Amino acid sequence: MEWMMYIDGKWTKGEKEKTFETLNPYNGSHLADIYESSEQDTLDAIEAANYSFYKDRSWRDMDSQTRGDILLKIADILEMRKAEFARLEVLDNGKPLREAECDVDDAVHNFRYYASLIKAPHGGVYEVNEGFGKMHSYTVHEPTGVCALITPWNYPLLMGVWKLAPALAAGNSVIFKPSPYCVLSSIKLFEIFDEVGIPKGACNLLIGGAKVGNILSGSMDVDMITFTGSTKAGQMVMMNAASNVKKIGLELGGKSPNVIFADADLEGAVEWAMLGIFLNQGQICSAGSRILVEEKFHDEFVKRLIERANNITLGNPMNNPDMGPIVNEIQMNRVLEYIEAGKAEGAKCVAGGYRYLDGECKDGYFIKPTIFDECTNDMRIVKEEIFGPAVTIQTFKTEEEAIEMANDSPYGLAGAVFTADGARALRVIKEIRAGITWINCYNPCFNEAPWGGYKMSGIGRELGVHGLEEYQEIKQININLNPGKVGWYEH
Repeated sequence: MEWMMYIDGKWTKGEKEKTFETLNPYNGSHLADIYESSEQDTLDAIEAANYSFYKDRSWRDMDSQTRGDILLKIADILEMRKAEFARLEVLDNGKPLREAECDVDDAVHNFRYYASLIKAPHGGVYEVNEGFGKMHSYTVHEPTGVCALITPWNYPLLMGVWKLAPALAAGNSVIFKPSPYCVLSSIKLFEIFDEVGIPKGACNLLIGGAKVGNILSGSMDVDMITFTGSTKAGQMVMMNAASNVKKIGLELGGKSPNVIFADADLEGAVEWAMLGIFLNQGQICSAGSRILVEEKFHDEFVKRLIERANNITLGNPMNNPDMGPIVNEIQMNRVLEYIEAGKAEGAKCVAGGYRYLDGECKDGYFIKPTIFDECTNDMRIVKEEIFGPAVTIQTFKTEEEAIEMANDSPYGLAGAVFTADGARALRVIKEIRAGITWINCYNPCFNEAPWGGYKMSGIGRELGVHGLEEYQEIKQININLNPGKVGWYEH
């Protein structure tokens, strides 16, 4: 099978018909050859999206009921093909099958959520009777225009749908560029778009790396750019977007604190901490990668955390081990470099800390779940996003110290507090400078609730009503109810 890009309603090998190889992270075997988008392909997609939005207008002007029905049809087909999509995610990304199945379920629900949201449009109506006389003022939500959507490799299908569903629901024409590391499920999703008959040019798929992203973010013919990925890459997107001051949405890095007080339930805190850092092999921007534990609770908590981490199973992700492989060799080596840096800086590695090559994992990109104790804020492993199965542990004595440590980071994506004291939980969570927070749990995410961060973790929000509004412009319309009368000069 040939894995192609999708431009102006047609599958294409692109201008240069150049391919690159993608590998199975479980064993390094060949998965597919994928056609790569050139600069000209990127320009063609921008042109197609512009014609779709500004000239053809069939998607933009389609009534919300019909557009919502098409999104529901996409959801139905995706649900019917759940097994196929989950298998592709496992083979391409390395996450355990059960996690991939949950991602497909969430993607289905996301399409249905935004389909229902646009069937009940919202706006404001105001009556004003001062200054210029009696006026009728109201607001409408309009699509932003041509939207370029760039997504990462850690949740290939789900992160794509988080952007595609609201952008399309709002009536925009889109250019979608997933990470080239994991693109197979995105190509399959565009097969569904093609099947349901989304008008040509309204939805385009490009496959490539930073070069394609730079063209999209800098183009004068792109009205909005949204990007999920590293803060460094997000800064480049932001600079490029200044070309025409295009609207931007950025969901970037994180180094999120997980604050655990001594009165917390031990087993519950350990289990949620495990989920917070080892889900998806730790390849999550919101991972609870900094554990801050009250000093008098430290020994008991760390002992139990080490026991649980050492019992994590690794293996073929199709067989549902606790953890699968890292996405590719490049990322594995990056994580291992951080692990070695932590050891060199004096952190105490109390679990894992190496590439795992035993048994069936001998040819894959596996890293044993890693725990660093006795860490300090000046260490790279505490300051920088590792994006892998490695967590740091620090201690605090007081509530004030815990808050100060939690906020001592340029990032502000997520955070959690574990305590039996409800009042303290609310006090501390209120003080943590982060956009997504939890009390006595870690990682739950809902389509209905906004997702995004403070500080260098990004701009804007995805999911919920806010996720739809990101892809809309709000227009104020004012009607003079007394034509011919100005009123400005009346005293």
